[in-house]
Amino acid sequence: MTLKGNLIVIENGKNGKAVKKQLEVDFICNKGSKKYYIQSAYMLGTAEKMEQEIRPFLKINDSFKKMVITSDTPKPFYNDAGILIMNVYDFLLNADSLEL
Repeated sequence: MTLKGNLIVIENGKNGKAVKKQLEVDFICNKGSKKYYIQSAYMLGTAEKMEQEIRPFLKINDSFKKMVITSDTPKPFYNDAGILIMNVYDFLLNADSLEL
């Protein structure tokens, strides 16, 4: 397991010039041939906070599972980008939570 994996991306800045940005994924876990990208957030109370947490995932161009673990999500669900959002209790208490 890797903690705090960094991702360097090049994006257009406000003035149209290329800007190098560093994005962070909290955990990158390997289990055999599978890989899991996991972000942790206390709460996802606003759209801006949700965007902040999933932004690094949108820059990763592979098909491995991407998850956000939080304390304020009632039931696990997938957002429009295919990212699993789930409660920390569901994650910890369900032995199959990585396979949902």
